[in-house]
Amino acid sequence: MITVTDAVASPSRIGLDLIAIEAGAPLELDLRFESVSEGVLVTGSVSAPTSGECSRCLSPLTSAVRIDLTELYAYPDSATEQSSEADEVGHVVNDTVDLEQAIVDAVGLELPLSPVCAPDCEGLCPHCGIALAEEPGHSHELIDPRWAKLADLKVVDPSQDSK
Repeated sequence: MITVTDAVASPSRIGLDLIAIEAGAPLELDLRFESVSEGVLVTGSVSAPTSGECSRCLSPLTSAVRIDLTELYAYPDSATEQSSEADEVGHVVNDTVDLEQAIVDAVGLELPLSPVCAPDCEGLCPHCGIALAEEPGHSHELIDPRWAKLADLKVVDPSQDSK
């Protein structure tokens, strides 16, 4: 058994459109590699800072993500390698394992599809695009297009009616 506690730079951007671990960001690894009968079992956690933008108001946001890994990497010519599909399990190649795809998959599942800066973020005004959090009470007086022609009519006060 080998234990690895290290920080490495992210080789590429990992995540989703609105939030991700940026390329070069530090990945904090706390992993344990164990030799089992069919291969190498990797367990542990990976954590990293994330950055992106709020899906409602588009303001920048930062946070962190932590994933737990449990992956089996099959030895060459083992029963696991022979009985599984090509992409179903990882493989030990030249006494090494490639954790990148496992980390990418786990981070993609952990990150929110629609990140928000605050749970009560009001987003942007659908008419002018201003951030509603910056302008409390912001509103527009809109006339329903079906009634717009009535706005042109002149209101006559019955008390002013001439004889």
